[in-house]
Formats: sequence, C-alpha cells, structure tokens
Amino acid sequence: MLNILKKFFDFVGEENKKKFRISIVLSVFQALSAAMKIPAIMLILQAIMANRLTDTVIWQASGIMLGGLLVENIVKYKATMLQTEGGYNGAAFKRIEIAEHLRYLPMGYFNQNSLGSITSVTTNTMEHLADIGTRAVMLSTSGLINTSVILLMVLLYDWRVGLVGILGTVLFLILNAYMQNRSSAEAADKVECDQVLVSQIMEYLQGISEVKSYNLFGKTTKKLNDAIDCSRAANTAAEVTFMPHITVQNIICKLTGASMMLCSVLLFLDGKMELLVCIGMSICAFMVFHSLELAGAFSSLLRMIDFCVDKGQEIMDIPGMDIDGEDIVPAHYNIELKDVVFHYESRKIIDGISLRIPEKTTTAIVGPSGGGKTTLCNLIARFWDVDSGSVTLDGHDVREYSVDSLMKNFSFVFQSVYLFSDTIANNIRFGKEDASIDEVVLAAKKACCHEFIMELPQGYDTVIGEGGATLSGGERQRISIARAIMKDAPIIILDEATANVDPENEKELIGAIESLTREKTIIMIAHRLKTVRNADQIVVVNHGKIEQLGTHEDLMCQEGIYRRFVDSRELASGWKL
Repeated sequence: MLNILKKFFDFVGEENKKKFRISIVLSVFQALSAAMKIPAIMLILQAIMANRLTDTVIWQASGIMLGGLLVENIVKYKATMLQTEGGYNGAAFKRIEIAEHLRYLPMGYFNQNSLGSITSVTTNTMEHLADIGTRAVMLSTSGLINTSVILLMVLLYDWRVGLVGILGTVLFLILNAYMQNRSSAEAADKVECDQVLVSQIMEYLQGISEVKSYNLFGKTTKKLNDAIDCSRAANTAAEVTFMPHITVQNIICKLTGASMMLCSVLLFLDGKMELLVCIGMSICAFMVFHSLELAGAFSSLLRMIDFCVDKGQEIMDIPGMDIDGEDIVPAHYNIELKDVVFHYESRKIIDGISLRIPEKTTTAIVGPSGGGKTTLCNLIARFWDVDSGSVTLDGHDVREYSVDSLMKNFSFVFQSVYLFSDTIANNIRFGKEDASIDEVVLAAKKACCHEFIMELPQGYDTVIGEGGATLSGGERQRISIARAIMKDAPIIILDEATANVDPENEKELIGAIESLTREKTIIMIAHRLKTVRNADQIVVVNHGKIEQLGTHEDLMCQEGIYRRFVDSRELASGWKL
C-alpha cells in the first residue's frame, strides 16, 4: 500500500505531493481531535461513578468534546480540500504534461498507437486518478491514522486490550495486502478493457459513414460489443474478487472490536481492571475500527490506481525527439537534403535523397502513391528525424533548432483539415493567438472565406463542430489557409491541399493559396497538372528515390513517370460522353 501511495504522490508532481503531505499531517490532528470524545466520556463516567457529577464536570466534558469536534471538522475540511486539490490538480496538470510530451514525439508513435489509446489515458485514466484515486488515498490514509491514534490511546489506558486491537489490525492489514495482490490481474484487465472500449467507440463513430454506406453493422458492432462485454466482464471480475475480501476484512474488524470488549469485561471480572476503564475500553472497541473498515473498502482500488499511474507514465517514458536545440532565426530559407535515408519500422521509405530548395521558389513533389512524397515533407519539417544524412535550413541542420524555433518557419495546409470545436475566429487565431478580430477578418478575406463566414448565424463567433464537421471540405480548407496566412511563416508546405475540393470551390481555393504563398518558399505535393506545371522545379519521387528533377518543360522532353502522368491527365480531361 505504501509503495502505491508513494508512486501516486510522485506522479501528481512536487507541488501536489506537498499538499498530500500536509493533509496527512492534518489527518493526525484530525484523529487526535476525534479521539477527544474518549477522555470526555471517561470524565463523565468517572464523576457519575464517584457520585460527583456537577455542572463544572459537565461543562468540562462538554468543552473537551465540543472543542474536539470543532478542531476535527476544521482540520478535516482543510485536509480534504488539500487532498482534493492535490488529486484533481495533479491529474489536470498531468494531462497538460502528457499533451506537451506528445508534441515532441516522432509522428511514427501516432501511427503505432491508436487515437483511442491516447484518449483513454488522457480521459479515463486521468479521471480515475482524479476522482477514484483521490478518494481512495484520502480514506485509506485517514482510516489508518484514525485507527492508529485510537489504538495508541487504548494502549495508554490498558496495554492488554490495546494488544488485542493491534493483533486484529495486523491481521486486517495482512488480508488487505493479500487482496491487493489478488486484484492485480483484475485491475490490469479493467484498465486495458476500458482502453480498448474507448478505442472501439471512437473507431465506430469516426467510421459511421462507411458503416452506413456498406451496411457493416454486424461486423463493426461485433467489435464494439466485444469491447463492451470485455469491460463488463473485467468490472464484474474485479467486484467478485474484492467483495469476499472486503467482507472478511469487516468481519475481522467486528470480531476484534468484540474481542477487545470481551477482554475488558474478563479483566474487570477478574479484578484486574477498574469498572471505569472497562466501560471506556468497551466504547473504544466500537470506535476503533469504523474508519479502518472504510479504508479497507477503498484500498481495494489502490491496485487500479497503481496501473493507472503506470499507463500515464508509459507515455511520459516514451523517448521524445531531441528538442534541446538552439533558438535559431534563419537569415535565409534555403532548404537542402543530403543523402537522406529514413525507415519506418523495417521498411525503407526514403533511400538516399539529395535535394536543394532555394528560398522564395516553388517546388512540386509528384509521384506514385506510397513513393515517399509526404514522408519527405515530414522530414523537412522534422516531424520525424532522418536515420542518416541531413536536412538543413539556412545551413543549419534542423536538429540544431529547438522544435519551437523550427516550427515558426513552417505553415502547413493538409489534404485532411482538422478544425477544433471552437469559434471560427479562434480556429483562425491558432496561427497567431493574440491576433485582433481585424487581423482575423483580413486573413479570412485573403483566404476567400469571409463571405461564407458572414452568412453563418453568428459570423466569426459561430462555433463549429469538432473536426469542422459542420462545414464543407472547401470551407474547411479555406479556414485552414486563413490560419496559415495568419501565421505568416516563410515556408509553406501544401500536402495535396486541393485534392478533395469540388469544382465550385476550387477557383476560390486556388486564389486563397495564391494569397498565402506570395513571396514564400513553397513545397507542394500535388496530383493536379495545373498546380504543378508552373513550379520552379518538379521532383518526381518513386520508391523513396528521386527519379526525375526539372521544370515542366524539361520533364516533358524526357520519357518517364512525369510525362506519363501529364499524358494520362490530359487524356482524362478530354474524355466526354
């Protein structure tokens, strides 16, 4: 138990650990205050038995009891608030810490780990720690402290009765430790099943259009139902494991209390204990294990807290990219790749590419799907680190830059645009957080999206659905471009930004891109001829290598992939019914 508590305190951070430490010290004072009922009762009993019960004695006993109650509740309130703040703040800040850590992980991590898995850790797992974890820690620690203080007072009155209580407590703790060991498998299964359930729910919701289109309800719901059944079975197994042990723990507490009372009565009958002490010990026997029973019930959750901490720490322990670079401000924006090699797992994606991209020029990257185009752009922006070779910006290896100083130089417009569940104005402001509404409007006008925004119910204050689900593809693209215009980075990477846009939006989208890319270094991945032919250089990538390099006119004079690409596009555009 102590190891789990220490792990939890370390996980929530130094500031919150300090709050828990203070709350534990306060819990000792709370227990001492609660135990003041015993001397108050003993004082009354002593006066009654001596036939000296006076107003003074009543006021003394009442003062002791009321003073104890007042101090107990004040200290309990403060200790509870500190523990609550420590637990909830710890979980909240750990979410932020995990999010910050995720920023600096290589993109390959997100391909190997589902969104559901990450979401489960940052939601379910952290929620368990904030809510269940905090409650279990509070009640477990305070229960042990309260019982220890009352047992100490019993020992001061009579060591023999106190020894009975200590033996019962030791037996309780042995059973509790056994229960926690037995619950390890169930706790691990519960955490794992909850994670799978979140993953399956998100997969089902994200693919709901395909499910409906292809009538996949049987197949997809089976996976979801299996995950639900797994979660149900894991939770049931945990309860089935916990309840018998908790019941036996409670029986031990009751029997120990009864044994303490029996011991007191026998000692009194044998003439070895005064009646006053016998009555006092009997009262203590009823009080001593109340908090411990509650602590025992909640301590069954400590093993789950242990696994939740491990799940959160797993993400924090994933080695990130080397981000301890310098805050470099490049004077020029020339990009150069030298003998770049990159593997994804065991598969070679980029195979010895060398390329120079002068500043304020447009470079188009074309080639068959899976040839390495997007990976090449990801390496330039350091979403991944190269296995060998180098990528430089203004003569500095991108690994020499701090990640934040490197990202200041890049803006991205992807084929698949993600917008956040927030106002349109705030989605555009992601490019510049402190931008005024006038700056937002100006960027929107340059991106050719001002008109459709003004037609929305609240204009720029309209809250859009998660992912931009309430907007069309072209509208999402233009807001993404407005965001990039707002950032005003010197290097723009366009990853098939017009691939899924309908003809009605294409003209406005191309106009928006022209506003974005004016006087910039442009790297574009494109399949449409009209977006490629005017580039300063065209790079044809296939099987991780550069097969052709030149202008449109140069490549049209060569037999190869590019010429076949152009011929097939022209043939398709001339086809008629």
